[in-house]
Amino acid sequence: MSRMNIVVHLKEGVRDPAGEAVQHVLRDMGFPVEHLRIGRHITLELPGAEGEDAVRLGREMAEHLLANPVLEQFSVEVRS
Repeated sequence: MSRMNIVVHLKEGVRDPAGEAVQHVLRDMGFPVEHLRIGRHITLELPGAEGEDAVRLGREMAEHLLANPVLEQFSVEVRS
């Protein structure tokens, strides 16, 4: 069984209104925050998938459902 982390975030150049709002509030609270972006962190387990098979399946899931390829990019990390 492989444990997997898939991190999805907006591509550079795509406006992030949620990130801008959070950055504004944190600055108002006195935190010197620069370039805040909000994304998603998905953790899952894949029984029976190991190594390159697990990475391939993670990429397929991200490409077909978990990320919007027009606006977002993603990374896949597999931990056995």
